[in-house]
Amino acid sequence: MRKTLLLLTSLALAGCNQAPPTSPEKPASAPAKAAAAPINSIDRSHAGEPGPAVVWEMKGGTKQTLADHKGMRMLVNLWATWCAPCIAEMPALDKLAGEVPVMVLPISEDMEGWQAVDKFWGKDKFKNIESGLDQPGSYAEAVKAKGLPVTILYDEEGKEIWRVSGTLDWGSAEVRKAITG
Repeated sequence: MRKTLLLLTSLALAGCNQAPPTSPEKPASAPAKAAAAPINSIDRSHAGEPGPAVVWEMKGGTKQTLADHKGMRMLVNLWATWCAPCIAEMPALDKLAGEVPVMVLPISEDMEGWQAVDKFWGKDKFKNIESGLDQPGSYAEAVKAKGLPVTILYDEEGKEIWRVSGTLDWGSAEVRKAITG
């Protein structure tokens, strides 16, 4: 429990202190930092790694894992209601989900659980996405999220293709091409 609280505290402090979205790929001329993952750009350093074997909950109590979605490409977005960049990108993710052949799955990291998610989500706010809930933060811990939002694209076998810590312009042609291949 203490480890989870420390993780969620670090997510809260790091997640909402990010620069605005940039282009999807890190420019070749940018100096690489050995210890820091790129922010607001596509990171392929985990490509080919299997997704975590953790369980999240969907509304109504159904438990799911990535293995339950084998055969479909998935864009998993770790978010929280207290994270301004997370909230700002949710409408774009909803629109994206209705326009690309990829399952877009936001998974909340809120410690208040469904109470916080339901208050934000409301009725009929989003047409193409449904949120899951990651309590007690196992998904974020498994992917070593250092802030929110974190979005990870998985292939049909549940292996990571790329991730972004921070946000992207989900409506851009570049990002859509990166998602659909």
